[in-house]
Amino acid sequence: MENGTGTKLRRRRAGPRELTMKTLVKFVKDDSGATAIEYGLIAAGISVAIIAVVQGVGARLNATF
Repeated sequence: MENGTGTKLRRRRAGPRELTMKTLVKFVKDDSGATAIEYGLIAAGISVAIIAVVQGVGARLNATF
């Protein structure tokens, strides 16, 4: 890239551990992690409900037989 006078300009790239304003804004706007956590909580709730139902049905079957 040139600045118009014939001299080349170097673009400074952010290193792997360097925090820039762009990466900070991108991180704040990203909500994909929140969605994954929500799905995890839903799956955990469904699992607890299934376990409770299976234990209740199992106790009734033992009493029946």
